[in-house]
Amino acid sequence: MQKRMGTSLVLAMMLAGCSGQGTADRNASAPAKEQAGPAQWSDKTRSQLREAIDARAAHGLDHMPFDASVSDDAALTTQALRYAAALARGATDPTKLYDVYTVPRPSPDLKAGLAAALKAGDLAGWLNGLAPQDANYKKLSAAYLKLVRQPQPQDSATPIVDSGEAIKPGANDPRLPAIARELVILDYLPRDIAPGATYTPQMVAAVRQMQADYGMKPDGVIGDEALAILNMSDADRARAVAIAMERLRWLERTPPATRIDVNIAAARLTYWRDGKIVDSRKVVVGEPDTETPQLSSPIFRLVANPTWTVPRSIQEKEIARKGAGYLKANNMVWKDGWIVQQPGPKNSLGLVKFDMQNDHAIYLHDTPAKVMFGMVQRQRSHGCVRVDDALGFAEMLARDEGVLDQWHQARQTGKESFVKLPRQIPVRLLYQTVLFDDDGEPIVRNDPYGWDDRIGSALGFKAGKALRVQTGAADVGP
Repeated sequence: MQKRMGTSLVLAMMLAGCSGQGTADRNASAPAKEQAGPAQWSDKTRSQLREAIDARAAHGLDHMPFDASVSDDAALTTQALRYAAALARGATDPTKLYDVYTVPRPSPDLKAGLAAALKAGDLAGWLNGLAPQDANYKKLSAAYLKLVRQPQPQDSATPIVDSGEAIKPGANDPRLPAIARELVILDYLPRDIAPGATYTPQMVAAVRQMQADYGMKPDGVIGDEALAILNMSDADRARAVAIAMERLRWLERTPPATRIDVNIAAARLTYWRDGKIVDSRKVVVGEPDTETPQLSSPIFRLVANPTWTVPRSIQEKEIARKGAGYLKANNMVWKDGWIVQQPGPKNSLGLVKFDMQNDHAIYLHDTPAKVMFGMVQRQRSHGCVRVDDALGFAEMLARDEGVLDQWHQARQTGKESFVKLPRQIPVRLLYQTVLFDDDGEPIVRNDPYGWDDRIGSALGFKAGKALRVQTGAADVGP
């Protein structure tokens, strides 16, 4: 079982599942379309609105047009509500950007809030309280302002120069310390490495793994293609940080104190208990062609020794041409027109399934393909979320929920058995490409699905460099 406390990276916020696509979040409010009647504006509140909009870079919104120079009260009210909506629930609507987005979002009464702020003459205080107030958002804000306003240290601001000469294993090159730093950020090298100017075997192995993940020839030679992955500019970083802030503005300000957050981009799970992180572990999520969508859904029961009914898409594409021998070898049978895999060590769901309530047939589960948890890029499944040491995690949840004896009894049956949790545990499947290191500094990771592009564009940024992985599911599991 993995440790309940501590990881090398902490998530900055804080699934097609196994079947089809979903619908938009019914509770999401369309941003910035509210129209209030003319309100009583004073010179003071006019000035406060101008100052707030002029300082919108603190929220990564400086590429979006907001106009506080209009003269009449009705136009000022429209602009104030539009800017307030961007702070309160995001300048973009994730339900329009993605086929599936059902994570709960904030929905404050902005008209009433604006009216109260104008009456009190404190528009600045009201606007300042709309954006997330947590430490991570503030760190992202500080990092963004630093990136766009201040020159950075040479090792982070200066691009890794493509001199036209590839770096071969064993070579000495002054660019290697900067390359090592980027390999650490992307998780291909451990954080405690002491980089030098020599291309060591450890670095060569890291570069080869990166090349394989990004569809390049894994020869360990650092040429122009490898440098393109490693050479993220400060403009790229600033764009990613602004996008990270936008994703945090989408989220409700007081999430459930006990919950499970899965960062799809980083392929990592975080378990919160009574407001504190008690466990973090690796997961395997959907490939770029079978993405794990962003949704919210509670775990309501544990399933010991689960069966797996193969979805039609997997059945038709990957099993239809296989004969009876394959089915027998994998403990699969036909049942009512469906292929069903029986319980056992070869079952694609492993020995435990975390059953979730949603319309998308999405859930967390175990897997017999343990080797995938040793990979850096873990976007390898057909869409569901595979949990590292899932049995250990199930044991933890059962203990915390007071059903440990029932769980042990269910496991011992060897048959599919269900243990209902006394209270449901909310799960949020999110996507965040900016994480925090052990010192609390934000670092930009890869964007495996290319999902940053649509947000960045909507926020007014030029197209960035999406660090997309190329993978191939190694099994037929969900």
